[in-house]
Amino acid sequence: MNYGFETRCIHGNGTDEKTHSYGSVAVPIYQAATFAHPGIGQSTGYDYTRESNPTRTELEHTMSALEGAVDTVACANGMAAVGLCLELFDRGDHILCTDDLYGGSVRMFESVGGKRGLEFSYVDTADADLVEAGIRENTKALYIETPSNPTMRVTDLRKMKEIADKHDLKIIVDNTFLSPLFQRPIELGADLVIHSGTKFLGGHNDTLAGFLCSADEETAKKIRYIYKTVGSCLAPFDSYLILRGIKTLSVRLRAQQDNAIKIANWLKGHEKVKQVYYVGLKEHPGYEVNASQASGFGSMISFKVDSEATARKLLERVKLIAYAESLGGVESLITYPMLQTHGDLPVEVREKLGITEDFLRLSVGIENADDLIADLEQALA
Repeated sequence: MNYGFETRCIHGNGTDEKTHSYGSVAVPIYQAATFAHPGIGQSTGYDYTRESNPTRTELEHTMSALEGAVDTVACANGMAAVGLCLELFDRGDHILCTDDLYGGSVRMFESVGGKRGLEFSYVDTADADLVEAGIRENTKALYIETPSNPTMRVTDLRKMKEIADKHDLKIIVDNTFLSPLFQRPIELGADLVIHSGTKFLGGHNDTLAGFLCSADEETAKKIRYIYKTVGSCLAPFDSYLILRGIKTLSVRLRAQQDNAIKIANWLKGHEKVKQVYYVGLKEHPGYEVNASQASGFGSMISFKVDSEATARKLLERVKLIAYAESLGGVESLITYPMLQTHGDLPVEVREKLGITEDFLRLSVGIENADDLIADLEQALA
């Protein structure tokens, strides 16, 4: 049966044999490292938790149901999922990336990927001509983040699919900002989807997780083999917490988006705010593309204030909003990308992207929107 998204958040795809015991409504935490064999050459389907675990399997099946993937592996965190993805490529392979990426991804590419002989280059993937021009003979994949972190650029995934088919490339999409509630890249032609499950999927700023979702069986088998070999698996208790978070995904994100729209419009009118980056604003250059490929805009806002002094004062004076890294939780967080999430980028790269001393990123939670606005107002006063 083809269940609606909200039902899949609660029940997964509804066809799996349940791992529940004694009629438990919640999925139990199978806090076990190893599982006994019924006999020689026999298995219950679970042998060792590094390879598979019933709690984690339920989570992986739920994520596959949400993203439309043939298989998903749940990793210890988002960066573990990115690292696992890189294992699919060989020395000398080139990956063309969105230039405005989460700084940790760039750090992974340039350090770990570079040592393994992989090549990376970065272009504004919102411009299809730049993508075409950036493809080399050894290019194997496009790595896309849309909306991008933190300047909220939007990439047309359908155009990327046309380019990928023309050049026989894989498409990898980081879907952390919108989640499968609002955007499903596999339906738009992506081969792999990456999530930091720590963010909107978990939703409570209390658990690390990452996901790598595959669109085809062959790739999924390769990933499963590497996954059990390198041991990047998510622990049973963390799997349980992310499963619990996903149950309220649709309710949380819609409430967060409603708050974000109100706050973005309020920021637009403030005398100390010079620019607002939110894909839900009709004047955003990527508004139409995002609306054509996603069913929502999410709750991530970036904005520029009138000076570095104003930015620093705001960060130190917020009371309800926490000055902290991360995003996607029920609590609102404000981040200073130039020092935190993108601190490892060279200054000239940050400045080219617009990640300057006056640039802030806001992850809007589910608090009362008027309370959040009042907090920003007093901090900017």
